[in-house]
Amino acid sequence: MLEHGGNLRDAARRYGREDWLDLSTGINPHGYPAPAVAANAWHRLPETDPALTLAACRYYDAPRMLAVAGTQAAIQALPRLRPPSRVVIAAPSYAEHAHHWSLHGHSARQVPYSELDAAVGDTDVLVICNPNNPTGATVPRAQLLDWAAQLGARGGWLVVDEAFADTDGAQSVANASAADGLIVLRSVGKFFGLAGLRLGFVAAPPALLTQLADLLGPWAVSGPAQQIATAALQDAHWQETARSALHASGERMRQLLSPYGIQAHGPALFKWWPEPDAEAFHEHMAQRGIWVRLFREAGRGIRLGLPPDEQGWTRLQQALTEWTQR
Repeated sequence: MLEHGGNLRDAARRYGREDWLDLSTGINPHGYPAPAVAANAWHRLPETDPALTLAACRYYDAPRMLAVAGTQAAIQALPRLRPPSRVVIAAPSYAEHAHHWSLHGHSARQVPYSELDAAVGDTDVLVICNPNNPTGATVPRAQLLDWAAQLGARGGWLVVDEAFADTDGAQSVANASAADGLIVLRSVGKFFGLAGLRLGFVAAPPALLTQLADLLGPWAVSGPAQQIATAALQDAHWQETARSALHASGERMRQLLSPYGIQAHGPALFKWWPEPDAEAFHEHMAQRGIWVRLFREAGRGIRLGLPPDEQGWTRLQQALTEWTQR
């Protein structure tokens, strides 16, 4: 199993403390206040509620969507829906994409963002995170649609993981996902801070969504998750307030890091920078009970999520000061 953020049990086991400030994920630290769910959500088999699909299509501005048990479920399933193919994964990227596309007979290679345009003509599937996880890099919508048209014309796919697009969706291609070969993944866990629901959505042409639903099988998303997510997706007031607060916090993080010589990039939910002493920085923070995300290989660097409160901001600033004084 690949390494991910949020693994606080591992951190506690290694460092022997419990007072962790978890900045290792890009999850909203002030998540949607989940309402109580109806009793029948626990009793009934969770057939898909049309209200959830409608709410998702309206929120993401997509013509059709399929609810899945987190976008991870789709990441694992999509490679099983194609015959052996040539696959390009934008690098660096969320590691699960490259891992699963390297299975099932596919020939997968990772290509830097700057070389993707040249690679489109020599691949069947292009997979990209937009904004990128972990670097925060973005590709313009027009470029993505051009790639999708090229790939779709010859039976290929463009898979766009928009898990971190909620705070700034200007480059989203979800509303164009009826086009042949365009597949868009969206996550409820990040912006809404509801990672524990294990709920995401796939936007794609109808035939592909049917294939994916058949592969994932019945009752893929729990009843409680459906009810909570429907409320969150319909709550425009909460969304607007949260988006404004996250932008303010993201800018605060950028300004906090800058005096320490850290030129960070990324969406509101996280900041990333290439760190030459990445392992040492990670260890320094861990010794102070701050869990950050370390990237050792492609895209070597550090990613920081947002502290949940003023105490967290103070702890982070103190640890950064001590890092520069070491």
